[in-house]
Amino acid sequence: MPDSDTHFSLRDIDALPQRYRANFINSLSGFKSSSLLGTTDGRINNLAIISSVVHVGANPPLLGIIMRPHTVQRDSLSNIKQQGVFTLNHVHTSWTDKAHQTSARYDNGVSEFEEVGLTPWFSNTFSAPYVKESAVKMGLKVEQHFTLCNQTEMIIGKIQEVFIAASSTAGDDIANSAIAEDGYIDLESLQTSCVSGLDTYHSTQKIAQYAYAKPHVPLTQATIAKK
Repeated sequence: MPDSDTHFSLRDIDALPQRYRANFINSLSGFKSSSLLGTTDGRINNLAIISSVVHVGANPPLLGIIMRPHTVQRDSLSNIKQQGVFTLNHVHTSWTDKAHQTSARYDNGVSEFEEVGLTPWFSNTFSAPYVKESAVKMGLKVEQHFTLCNQTEMIIGKIQEVFIAASSTAGDDIANSAIAEDGYIDLESLQTSCVSGLDTYHSTQKIAQYAYAKPHVPLTQATIAKK
């Protein structure tokens, strides 16, 4: 190990102050997606910022989220267990402050939509609330739910519908221009933010886009699209 590196043993990590350790470990996984989790109990529409969305599979289309242990009142988790559906909504770079504020511990019966100034929107075929202002909205139905070794709960949802706004860099007459011919979604053009640690938000900048990798094909022969 280079002399300039700072080394932490497991003993060192266990000895860190609680909040320091939480920030430190949450930063280690790198940049993560920032999403707003939309749920309802049929009366109150709730919203919570999460950074734990993971791709599980494309066929069928599955995404997973990790929820903290249900040791205190957690409206979003209760709503998901009760209703069996939820939405995931990308956080735009212009309102990361509103998204982050949803992490505050509001009283039971209080809608985070109303508290932070975001708008609940319902499609004609889905009962959980979307964030109207979000450029990428997904409705999911619970497919599997289980408890992990640290008592966090993993919920795997099957995508039921998706809404994608037109790219902010395109003219009004170009619908869904953020979706490329091969299905790739240009999240940068939609100004989707990402998060590091527990409370730091970022915009993104593309470095390169490469062709499908194959063995024995020199990198210089691959199609590289740089911004």
